[in-house]
Amino acid sequence: MNLERSLWHPVALGHVVGSQPRAVTLLGEDLVLWRDGNGHAHAWMDQCPHRGARLSLGRVHGGQLECPYHGWRFDGGGRCTHVPSVPDFQPGPRHGARTFDTREAYGMLWVRLAAPEGEPQPIHQLPVFAAEAEPRLRKTTSGPYLVAASAPRIIENFLDMAHFGYVHEGWLGSRERPEIPPYEVQATPHGVRATGCLAWQPRSSIHAASGAQVEYTYEVTAPYMAVLTKVPEAGSTAIEGMNESIAMFVCPVTEESSVAWTRMAMNDFDSPDARLIDFQNTIFGQDQPVLESQRPKRLPLAPAAEAHCAADRMSAAYRRYLRESGITFGVIP
Repeated sequence: MNLERSLWHPVALGHVVGSQPRAVTLLGEDLVLWRDGNGHAHAWMDQCPHRGARLSLGRVHGGQLECPYHGWRFDGGGRCTHVPSVPDFQPGPRHGARTFDTREAYGMLWVRLAAPEGEPQPIHQLPVFAAEAEPRLRKTTSGPYLVAASAPRIIENFLDMAHFGYVHEGWLGSRERPEIPPYEVQATPHGVRATGCLAWQPRSSIHAASGAQVEYTYEVTAPYMAVLTKVPEAGSTAIEGMNESIAMFVCPVTEESSVAWTRMAMNDFDSPDARLIDFQNTIFGQDQPVLESQRPKRLPLAPAAEAHCAADRMSAAYRRYLRESGITFGVIP
């Protein structure tokens, strides 16, 4: 079994999964998302066990998912409960839908396609991004961004500061001050972390009125997920003991295409959601054409596959982490 199938992956914002079935793709598998009569979310193979029609073309009727082709109905556990053409027939296990584990966290629906070997992996522990946790920080999500790039390429870009002065000139960086001073990188139980990351930014946030040397901590918490934490600048209205954070959640759709979201935990309760999201849309919109231009589209993991420099220490550590973890989807070993 590929490791990727046993990991939790984001597939949709929770609020967009409602009374209408929704089609998504994860790791090349076509899924249908829907909610039953109790509001519980489900993720199934988007294929009726009868004649293979897409269940996402059906409807939710009486709290059950109904196939669009012959009207077979399935309860939340995937059990076939009704075959209209043979009303007295009692369907068995063979007539059921193929279901997958589903969880809701951080405003998103998460799915894993296979149970892990050994001890089950919990969903990622990122309490700062939970809507119900830490009320001193405001939670907002931007996306989805549909990207013709592999999930590892997107995460590596998120970890990279050296492109700020060129891709995000006038926003996150400047061509006149492109230097990235040395920073520390270390392995963690779940990934890799970089600390002491400094970059001069003319506009590090929507409220920045002048340039500043900004310090970040970057952490990869899963193969297709990373978090940056911003150290408060001198004179800012920082909350004691709290730092603002942004997470990059990426759904690996195919080997060379992805859907991404950013989850923000911000010390900003005054700006409307649209303003915070517009800022993230601008930044990701600058990244996207570069991401989609990269060749090869899958991230090469061999140390000599691409050239590196000292500013790429976090990228190199991320590639090493993927290689040592046995990740195969979206990469070139």
